[in-house]
Amino acid sequence: MNLNEDFIEQINTLLPGDEASALLQAIVTTEPVTSVRFNGSKGFVPPVWLERVPWCETGAYLGERPPFTFDPHFHAGSYYVQDASSMFIYHVIKSLVRGPVHYLDLCAAPGGKTTAALQALPQGSVVVANEIVTPRAQVLRENIIKWGHGNCMVTNDSPKTLGKLANTFDIIAADVPCSGEGMFRKDDEAVSQWSPQLVAQCAARQREILRDIWPALKPGGLLIYSTCTYNLDENERMALFIARELGACFVEITVETSWNITGDLSCNAQCAMHNAQWTPQYGNRIPCYRFLPHKTRGEGLFMCVLRKMLNAECRMLNAQCTMHNAQCRIQNSRSPISVPRSPIKKIPKEASSWLDGDYELSETNGIITATNKHLKDFISINSNKLHIIKGLNIELGTIKGNKVVPSHQLAMSPMLKDDAFEKCEVDYRTAIAYLRGEAITINAPRGYVLITYQNAILGFVNNLGNRANNLYPKNWRILSTHLPDKPISLNVLYTD
Repeated sequence: MNLNEDFIEQINTLLPGDEASALLQAIVTTEPVTSVRFNGSKGFVPPVWLERVPWCETGAYLGERPPFTFDPHFHAGSYYVQDASSMFIYHVIKSLVRGPVHYLDLCAAPGGKTTAALQALPQGSVVVANEIVTPRAQVLRENIIKWGHGNCMVTNDSPKTLGKLANTFDIIAADVPCSGEGMFRKDDEAVSQWSPQLVAQCAARQREILRDIWPALKPGGLLIYSTCTYNLDENERMALFIARELGACFVEITVETSWNITGDLSCNAQCAMHNAQWTPQYGNRIPCYRFLPHKTRGEGLFMCVLRKMLNAECRMLNAQCTMHNAQCRIQNSRSPISVPRSPIKKIPKEASSWLDGDYELSETNGIITATNKHLKDFISINSNKLHIIKGLNIELGTIKGNKVVPSHQLAMSPMLKDDAFEKCEVDYRTAIAYLRGEAITINAPRGYVLITYQNAILGFVNNLGNRANNLYPKNWRILSTHLPDKPISLNVLYTD
């Protein structure tokens, strides 16, 4: 790996000599670590023999990186492959949040921090996971469905559009687009594209994003700001911009010394002056959390938390945004496309018995959805303002005649009753065939059957007796025709 000379100089300015050399050596000569976060809502927890990620109780390190595509548990949402540093958001939320909240993950794709938030947030919380880039938003939707929570909406909107939802969110997580210096060990393209000009462009874009989204955060609400880069312009100086220009104070998170997390690295006089002005309780240092790969097992990450101030300026800004939002309901060009509604169909009785919990069923164009009743107010107030690609509900299935073809969302939901459908446990070869979208033969009653592998639900088939029609989503199928010599199940976690 050939690092840009300007980048090397930047690191030498950022850190003392020995520290700078250690970080640069780690970037060039060491391999990224592999870690996963287990989905406890589906009954999967880290095995005791795996090393845990210290700041995330559901996270664990792997000794090597297996080909996850060929592990059926990966497709079942039993775990999420996520860099250990990024799991720190789990600790942040657990440290600060005590009751249900409205939570926005602004730049959410591919879904790692969103699924971590879904694990960490108290029951009753509403999560909106947004991604402005449409193809990435579809990947986000897939990962959220596999994770299985019905209290998460996926949207495809700009920060400016979301910013018009004045005073809506108690917490906004902004893992903003950045220059990607922390990903150099994983991404050769990030190395080749880096330049000081890119850093400046990213910083300008970050300021724009933060200004656009700020009105949507309630006064007193929390902004979790993060990047996967090292430089000051996108990190400490951006945090100071939020405090100084938008009106916020810093929030400190308790961390263990043994985690080897690095703090504030801004050391020039101007930054120190700003720190003293905006965080007098912390002296010349702001509370922020840096993950440097020569010290902490993970990739490069910066994170800090700020609380939106309760002052007259914020109230005036929010009042202006509320007025703008009222105008936007009429003029917003990003409103969802109106789809002609088909005549209302009667919902078959069996659909009402498939889920555990207090859900209200509805039907639109033949598709039945189940919405938790405590989410209805949020939906009625905000759904007409957003470009939604996954609703704040669980899709149960599609009405065909007097029956319902069950949905894959239903199969992935932890709220699916254990006895709602017959299950058929399959071996590894059959599981991979199913995930490729092939027709399989099973020994099970006729009708809709859940295919499981090592007790993890993979999805539905319609068993006809001599064969089973595969209902696995076409766009999610394994495309490779390769079959590993032996089952892939994280190598050490499961046995076939």
